[in-house]
Amino acid sequence: MNTDRIIAQFKGKVGGFSVDANFEIPLSGVTALFGPSGSGKTTILRCLAGLTKLPGSLSVGNLAWQTPNHFTPPHLRPIGFAFQQAELFPHLSVNKNLDFAEKRSARRQGAGTPIDRSVIVELLGLTHLLRRMPTNLSGGERQRVGIARALLSRPRLLLLDEPLAGLDQLAKEEILPYLDNLTTASNVPIIYVSHDIGEVARLSDLILQISKGRVVGIGPANEMVERLGLDAGVSLFEESVLLTGHITSHDKANRMTQISMANGQLASPIIDLPIAHKVRIRVRARDVAIALEAPKAISIRNILPATVVICEIDQATGSANVSLDLGGQSLRARITLASLNELDLRPGNQVFALIKSVTFDGR
Repeated sequence: MNTDRIIAQFKGKVGGFSVDANFEIPLSGVTALFGPSGSGKTTILRCLAGLTKLPGSLSVGNLAWQTPNHFTPPHLRPIGFAFQQAELFPHLSVNKNLDFAEKRSARRQGAGTPIDRSVIVELLGLTHLLRRMPTNLSGGERQRVGIARALLSRPRLLLLDEPLAGLDQLAKEEILPYLDNLTTASNVPIIYVSHDIGEVARLSDLILQISKGRVVGIGPANEMVERLGLDAGVSLFEESVLLTGHITSHDKANRMTQISMANGQLASPIIDLPIAHKVRIRVRARDVAIALEAPKAISIRNILPATVVICEIDQATGSANVSLDLGGQSLRARITLASLNELDLRPGNQVFALIKSVTFDGR
């Protein structure tokens, strides 16, 4: 048995919905199940947890949780599960909710390595919340407590089912940095379900694209984010790529961070990470313009030399997708068809990519 992989195969029906999912993923890092609402992401996650039973098989490292002749019930699987709505005990304080998780972990078969409670409390920013009751927590705070409780149950696998889906944008922005810290520092493999490409791009190492109960694509996050931008499942507004680099300096006065890449420096809103730290930056195609010469006296901070790789015309929208090479990294620009023709862009042209804004998207 492969001790560092999750190998899953489920085939059957849940009500009128058919599932035929077959995949093998590392037992490490963050794997995202991505797809539109109703695609079967949560159903597959529930099969992993044992909450939904379909014919098939499942092995997690050296543990066989499901075979044709055996099915490990959910309460005996060493998993942590955080739902869209944090299921906290309303009569217990945050501290006592965490106590419950630790006591439960001692009774679980095959539980993972104990996690230092103080580390989890600090990673998820819970120190000042420990005495509070769940009714006195914001949505983002409840989710953080729910994730901490799931981790303190000593899981071999942490399952997060759209944990940000019920939060407004402000609450999402509040909790995402904590999830960044968690995915970077935790040794517990995470499977993260979301229909939000921004979340997936920021948090995941590997992406499984789910459609109609099937896995229709799988690959590293940087490759899949670009590929997903060409599919109907992601709007043209959200087409994007991930760029990687290293932090070289911080300008605290102007709240900017400089990131070094192969072909130049990229300016980002300030990132609270040390110099030389490797980072991943998400750039939307709609935020990239193209110039034949480097412009002067312009507010755009990021002007990088690039080579045109391919131009794809979308007659229906009167636009074009232009793939660019940035010293070995890929960038995409969505421009009007009129601009494509006026600039006479062709593969091999040397141009300048003008990146209007960027989003810090993780490790």
